Formats: sequence, C-alpha cells, structure tokens
Amino acid sequence: MFRFIIAKRWWVVAIWAVLLAPSVFYAVRVEQDNSPDRLIVRTDPDFLSNQAFEAVFGSGEYAVLLAEAPDPYTPAVLARIDAIERQLEKVPRLEVNSALSVFRKTRNGFDAATQSEAFRKFATGTDLFRKQRLVDDHVLSIPMVMNVHGPQERLAMIAAVDGIIAPLAENPAPLEALRKVGAPYVNAYLDAESRRQSLRSFPIFMLFVIVMNVVLYRSWRTLLAFLLAIGASVATTVGYIGVTGGVFTMVSGLVPMTILITCTATLVYIHSRFVEHPRGTSVDEHQVFALCNKFLACTASVFATAVGFAALAVSKIRPVREMGIWVAVGLVFTFFSVFTLFPALQKILRTPTAQDQKPTGEWFQRLTGWLPGFSYRYRFVLVIGSLLLCAAGAVAAFGFPGLIDPMPLQVNALEYVNHDHPIYKDTKRIEAHAGGLSLTEVWLRSTQYGAMTEPDVIRGIDHFQQALEGDEMASSVVGPITVLRMMRYVGEGQDRLPEDDEALEKMTSNMEGLLKTERNLQHFIEPKEMRQTHVAVVTRTLDYPGCMELAQRIRGHWATAQARDPALKALTIETTGLGALQAKISHYLVPTLVESFGLTVVIIFGTFLVVFRNGAARVMAMIPSLFAILVMFLIMRLTGMALNAATILIASTVLGTSENDQIHFFYHYQEKGKEVSAEERLRHTFRIAGRAIFFATLINAVGFLGFASATLPPIREFGLLSALAFVLSMIADFTALPAALWLVFREKPDARKAKPGADSTL
Repeated sequence: MFRFIIAKRWWVVAIWAVLLAPSVFYAVRVEQDNSPDRLIVRTDPDFLSNQAFEAVFGSGEYAVLLAEAPDPYTPAVLARIDAIERQLEKVPRLEVNSALSVFRKTRNGFDAATQSEAFRKFATGTDLFRKQRLVDDHVLSIPMVMNVHGPQERLAMIAAVDGIIAPLAENPAPLEALRKVGAPYVNAYLDAESRRQSLRSFPIFMLFVIVMNVVLYRSWRTLLAFLLAIGASVATTVGYIGVTGGVFTMVSGLVPMTILITCTATLVYIHSRFVEHPRGTSVDEHQVFALCNKFLACTASVFATAVGFAALAVSKIRPVREMGIWVAVGLVFTFFSVFTLFPALQKILRTPTAQDQKPTGEWFQRLTGWLPGFSYRYRFVLVIGSLLLCAAGAVAAFGFPGLIDPMPLQVNALEYVNHDHPIYKDTKRIEAHAGGLSLTEVWLRSTQYGAMTEPDVIRGIDHFQQALEGDEMASSVVGPITVLRMMRYVGEGQDRLPEDDEALEKMTSNMEGLLKTERNLQHFIEPKEMRQTHVAVVTRTLDYPGCMELAQRIRGHWATAQARDPALKALTIETTGLGALQAKISHYLVPTLVESFGLTVVIIFGTFLVVFRNGAARVMAMIPSLFAILVMFLIMRLTGMALNAATILIASTVLGTSENDQIHFFYHYQEKGKEVSAEERLRHTFRIAGRAIFFATLINAVGFLGFASATLPPIREFGLLSALAFVLSMIADFTALPAALWLVFREKPDARKAKPGADSTL
C-alpha cells in the first residue's frame, strides 16, 4: 500500500488539492453561537417543549438598560431617557416596554419639562412597576425585546442599540451611568471571545510547530510537509462541520485545535521513525519500513482516540455531543492525511533523514540508559504514590459519602464571562437589583376557543398569579393579569382587577378587540384562538434541584387555584423556558463525565486487547492516563475550580489523546519479544518511542496551553488543566509505568541478576 502511495504521490497530492477547495469554502461559513438553547440536544423533551412554546409566543431575546441617577424623575434625567427610548423605538424588530413608554402612550407624548412630576406620580402610584423591576428609588429600567434569530441578527441589533446609547456612554450626565445587561450581550460577548480565542491560539500553536520542527528535525522541507498535512486535516474537518450545517459554540470551537494537535503528534511519531535511517538501506525502502512499523500503533491510537471522542455522543449537552462527533470524523480525515498526503510530501520534498542531517534530541538517548534503573530502584514508591494520588483525585471529583461533596457544577453562562468585564459586573448588579434573572415560563392551555377571555378564567389566573407573587422563590411574576392591571391603572387609576362580576365581564368582553391592537397583551395571550397564555416567573434559581422544587411549588399553587376557581380545571399547565433548560444542563454534566469517560475506557481497553498480547500490559497501559486525569481533578478541587461545559471534557480529551503514548510504548516494548530481558526491552522502548512520546506530549501540552490566554474562564481553565494533565501523563509514562512493569513481571535489571542479594533494598 505504501509503495503504491509513494509511487502515485502526485496523484495523491492532486486528490487532496481537489478536496481542499470545497473544504475551505464551507469551513469559512461556520458561524459562532453560544445561545443557551444550543446547549441541549434537540430531542430532549424540555427543549421540544420550549420550542413549541416559542412557536406560539415568539422567541425574542431579553435585554435591559439601567438608567441610574440620584433622582431619576428630574426633568433633565427624564429628557435624556425619553430621547433614547424614542430612538430605540425606531429600530426594526426591537420592542421597548418601560414605565416611561407606557406613560408616553397614555398621554400621546411626553414633555420632560412639564410632565416630570406627573410621571413621578404615575410610576410610584402603584406597585406594578416596582414588582416588575421597572422603577426603583435611583433606577429607571428600559426593557428591550430583540426579535432576532441567530448570531448575525443579534450582532446587528446590538450594534444598532449601542450606536444609539454611545453618546450617553461617553457623557452620561445628568445620569450617573447607563448599564446594559441581558442574554443577548452575554451571548454576543461569548461569540466574539470564542472566535477571537481561536484566531489567537492557532497562530501561537503554529509558531510552536515551526520552532519544534526547526529544533527537532532542522529542516524547512520537513516543516513544509508538516504544515501541509496539518492544514489538510483541519480544513477538511471544519469543512465537514460547515457542510453539515454545524455551528461553533464556546466548547465545540476546541475541535479544530484538537485535530491540529493530534495530527501534529501523530506526524511526530511517524517522522521520528523515518529520521532514524540506518546505513546500507535506501531512503525509499526505509520510508516504507518506517510507515509499516508505525502503521499499527498509529492506527490503533487514532482509532482509539476517535472512538473515545465519539463516546461523547451519549451526552445530552449538545455542544459536547457535537464536539465528540466532529473530532471523531476529523480524526478519520487525519488518519488519511498522515498516511497518504504526508508520505507523498515526504517523497516530493525529499525530507532529510539522520544520514543527511543529524536531528536534535540525542540527549534523550542518554536518558534511556538511566530510566530503567531509576524506575526499578524506586518502584514501590512510584507505584504506591501514584495509587494514593489517584485515590485522592477520585475523592476530589466524586466526593466521599458523608464527608466530602462532589465537585461543584457551573452552568450559568454569565460565569463564563471575564469577571472584570463590565457585562459581568453590570449583570451581577441587576441580579441583585431584580432578584435574579432565571426565567421559568408557566404555560397554560385550553381546548376551548376564547377560554383566556372568560371572566372566571381570568379571575382564577389572577388568584394563581397572586399566589406566585407571594412565593419566596419568585423574584417577580409577569403575566396577562399584569397587562390587564396596567391597562386599568392607566384608564381608571385602579391597579387591581374588578372584584364584582359585572365589571369583570365588561373588561373581558373588550379583550378580543384589545388583542388586535395591544402588543403587550399579545405577548401573553395567543391572539388568534385565545386558548393559550403564560405567566413568566423570574427567580435566582439556577441549579436542577432548585428548578424541580420551583416546578413543584408552581403546581402546588395551581392545584390550590383550581380548587378555589373551578373554571381553571379545564386548563392544562406546563413549566418551560430557558431557565429550566440551563438547570437541566447542570443535571447532565456529571452523567456526561461518567458515561463518556466510562465508554472511552472500555473502547480504549478493547483496543489494547487487540494490540497487546500480554494481559498485564493491557491493564497497565492505562495507568499514566488515569493518573493524569485523577490528579488533575485533585488540583481542580484544591484550587477551587468547578466543573463546567469546558472542563467536563478534560477527562475524555486527555484519555483519548494521551493513550497514544501508551500504545506506542507497549507496541515497541513487545517488539523485542520475550527472548530479551525486561531492561533491554525498556531501553529499546525508550530509544525508539521515548523521544517521540516526549515531543508529542510537548506538542499536546503547548497546544492546549495556548487556550490559557483566553479571556473566558472555562476555556482558560481547560487549557491550563489539559496541558498539566498531558505533562503528568508523560511523567507517569517514564516513571510509574516502568515501575509497575518491574513489579508485575518480577524481573530485575541485568546487572542485579548477576549479583545475588543485590535486591535487598529499595
């Protein structure tokens, strides 16, 4: 096969060139979107419920401007706020619903110089505005609903809003400040930072690849072969994502870097073997030998890595599932790149071998003579110490019943923002002001046409909403009753629904007509058949148990309301919304870790069953990776880091990538056979695979360390911890692994075999 590839090398290059054109075209079309609804798989019942809800009531994104002033009701302050709102109302698909906008509509305009006191009385004369967090002693809120779909529309809308408020940001007087918060700003920030991080980390890693090639192989021709093979792997991978309509999130943006790093490490394994060209053999014959010699080990490692990442497909967190599938597909492209395109480029570019130009790293050959003796002398310390650290790491990750809780989970998208950024600080400020920003929707439905305009139903929903407002878990509650109370307050000065049946009948009889003109009412009652409505409940609740408790309380209040108002028994209730989705993501994080990690272990162990004939080797081959992962969890716990959508992937990523080293280690350990001593087999392994393992680990570590420059905390932590785990795995490769081999096979170094009693001490 390899003779054929090398002979037809120009055809191989031509085929790859044809593939790269559409790959690059579709790769550049992949967008970035970190919206919360992209974090859960499309088949999840809660996701489908939220989609059905949004199909009825819309899916606009909610943002708020906070105008702060010592006295927000002075004419100068109100004039400035009024000017901003008037400009915002001209932006297409942007809805503004503030206390001032309501007042302006009721008076057919607003003049701050003459109506400021009238507005003060209007805004403070009822508890409606304060309960909705629209007014406070020093704050007037400007809520905005952005009717956008996708990252491009979101960016355009934010740009339009920012253009309007920019003068106020530069010169806020007479305001103290104008703050902007909300999911659209957080998502736009995450999109921009994720994209910026990719653009920053790729050049850093490619610079490292260049330096590594120059130092390790001292050949610009070798460097060019590396860069072309790596570029082909990454381009076809991202092109596949574009063809299938994929969208990058903060997590899945790690895919191209993972492919780049894995491809580079595999090329190092292959080319390091090729460089070791013995005298008396032609370059062509040695190239075929090197490719054949590394084919099984590299194929097994790429296969195990690909299937290990594919195990992430069990996750119900959508970006995690997509990342696993995309990396697995990308590794298939990588396999063909390193075993077709790279050999062809080696031949075309005439990459030099050790006979042409001596490579660096000879110092490592001297190290191989020292490592076997060191690992034997301290074998008990190394093995027992490794096991104790592994046990401590397992307790750090999963806890200990009655003593230590499992590692905390983090799913709030705001925590992914740099804590020094104004978006983070302003959002925390409004969360304190508004009592949280987690939204749960209570969806009420009936089979009867016009049910939501019936007086008895409206009265029952009023009682239900009042019960929700009195619940300690709810920060604010907004529903159709809120709009009706507002309308009555504007028209009659009364902010409660009529208590007598006749007055309530009169109000509801006009609702069908109001639904055709009142946009605010349309937000809460489906206007065509008037069979559906919803009540929005804002809370601080972010965790899954809290959301389950909230849903249980909502159903309890609903049961009480149905008992009091029998008209409600014809309605069905369902809780949905992005708050429930975010909480469910936290519920899936640990199963994602356990299930995907377990599958990866099983798959990689199955690969070892095929590659290794020795049963003990199959078990010990996983020691370095498990040691690195569990110690990494221990470090996370000691430094206060939490599991999130990025760090949850480290276990599978490290296991799926670092096992390459162990496959190459044991493949060459078995090459010498049982006719030679364990020491000679270890020396051969370190000489043939040791240097490649060292530089491949360096590539992995530096590659992921590039993420340490990220401004997003989860990505920064992912980069630091992954790099640390790779280094720990390599240290275990050279210490704990050979120490375990000495113990399992019960052999001694060659020098000690000739000296009886020489093994009396450690």
